[in-house]
Amino acid sequence: MQVNPGAPVFQTKEIFIQAAPEIVWGVLTNVSGWTNWNPKISNVRMDSAVAVGIAFRWTINGVRILSVFHTVEQPHTLGWSGATFGATAIHNWHMEAVDGGSRIRVEESMEGWLVALFRKKMNRDLATDMQFWLEALKVRCEK
Repeated sequence: MQVNPGAPVFQTKEIFIQAAPEIVWGVLTNVSGWTNWNPKISNVRMDSAVAVGIAFRWTINGVRILSVFHTVEQPHTLGWSGATFGATAIHNWHMEAVDGGSRIRVEESMEGWLVALFRKKMNRDLATDMQFWLEALKVRCEK
């Protein structure tokens, strides 16, 4: 599933991590462990291993989200869609081996009436949160 670059809220960011894509993949697919390295995330609940069609519930910045994995291509692409009050999102991680580590790119698009209403603020917040996630992921993977 692709993100929608024409959505009211759309962001993409990338970072270099001095770790193989398999290491990054392991950290990202340990969904219940997200709370150990990203303090903005809480209340993660997933009843199965990561696979296409598997749902998980989580809270980020106080917002409860129900997400479902749509892409699981180890160790290169991990993606899910999510829904909360007034918004739906598509979120994808891409991992590419490069000299000395991995290039990690994250992208997300958000749509819905609430998103359209607050698009400017939500774009700023998403950009900030994405950068925070990438930097926290880098610290975790480079340990």
